[in-house]
Amino acid sequence: MPAARPRLLYVTDLAYRARGRRYCDEDIHLTSRLRAHFDLALCHPLDAAALMPGHDAVVVRNSGPVLGYPREYDAFRARALATGVRVYNPLTGKADMAGKQYLLDLTAAGFPVIPTVDRVEDLHRLPPAARYVVKPRLGADSVGLRTVSASRIASVTAGDVLIQPRVDFVHEVSFYYVDDDFQYALYAPDPRRRWELRPYAAKAADLEFARRFIDWNDLGHGIQRVDACRTADGGLLLVELEDLNPYLSLDVLPEEDREAFVTAFTASLNRFVQGAPSPVRG
Repeated sequence: MPAARPRLLYVTDLAYRARGRRYCDEDIHLTSRLRAHFDLALCHPLDAAALMPGHDAVVVRNSGPVLGYPREYDAFRARALATGVRVYNPLTGKADMAGKQYLLDLTAAGFPVIPTVDRVEDLHRLPPAARYVVKPRLGADSVGLRTVSASRIASVTAGDVLIQPRVDFVHEVSFYYVDDDFQYALYAPDPRRRWELRPYAAKAADLEFARRFIDWNDLGHGIQRVDACRTADGGLLLVELEDLNPYLSLDVLPEEDREAFVTAFTASLNRFVQGAPSPVRG
């Protein structure tokens, strides 16, 4: 049983630099609030496997892309699974936590996702396009992403990549969830400035779209971010489902919404440490 004050190991890379975002500020704010409810220790992701014994749960937050330390991350996962240590988000995620294979799976299943294939020979399965986006199957944070013209796409043969038609969209919008409860939405009005975000009043159809992916992933506990693009016809297509360590952009939220998120996050962590299920969504 966990201690009276649960002990959390909070995994973050405070020195990680991302374009347009300051990961460290977000985690400094969150941990300053969580300390009122938990005995909390922060560590770098490379130290998580060694330090997790003695904690009731490991919380993986802004740890940066695991591409920089794949062997260490695999060792962390293996040790956590072998010893039964609770990891938040749970290690059962089927989306970005497991790579980009889910984009292929969702395309095949008919979900509203940017159509994706993994072989030039399958380009006929995609809508015709003047340009294509080529990204690594295990990519993150736009590392290795490139745009290739239709006249050159046939030359893309090397590496484990995914291919998508380049979609001209109106804006990008992200929906943020704790467990399976919607918290807030943000959007980037200028497609050229992904991380210049503003609060977005999500409509019922938007939430129905995002809910399909939350239900599909079936995490039970944890934070997820559903990233989508708004097409010219007004519809939404999934760009990615971030279920490992989604950046939350809390700094652009009104104070009331930021407080509501912290409250939901704290309650979720308490349930998770206690092994209690999330409340049934009404």
